[in-house]
Amino acid sequence: MSGYAPSEAARRSGFSLDTLRYYEKIGLLADVERTAGGQRVFTDDDLGWLVLFRCLRDTGMPIAQMCRYASLAREGEHTAAERRELLEQHAVRVEEQMRLLQRQYDHLREKIRFYERLPEPVPEAEHPAAIGSAVSR
Repeated sequence: MSGYAPSEAARRSGFSLDTLRYYEKIGLLADVERTAGGQRVFTDDDLGWLVLFRCLRDTGMPIAQMCRYASLAREGEHTAAERRELLEQHAVRVEEQMRLLQRQYDHLREKIRFYERLPEPVPEAEHPAAIGSAVSR
């Protein structure tokens, strides 16, 4: 049987072994093949799903929606419109999050520019009061 051992699938997907097991347990990854000894063997198709799951997870899609998408995909082509709608709704949420992050980033950069415009503080050793006390010793 050809395919990828769990460790290789984890390395290629960027998911931990625990996450791969969890995704299989909840049905997100379906029908993962096994060797005669019971070890999971991941196919290129499984890795393709994992690439999609990585994208969806990294963009904040809840697991329940990921499961819904995967379930619809496995039902066949007659679910294409519903899958597209699910992805379009998620894309709208991602766009909203991106706008929020851009506003927050702009605020952060503005605060950094504020600090860059401040005069450099005089090191304490060069401060007139510090020099006077050093001389009197």
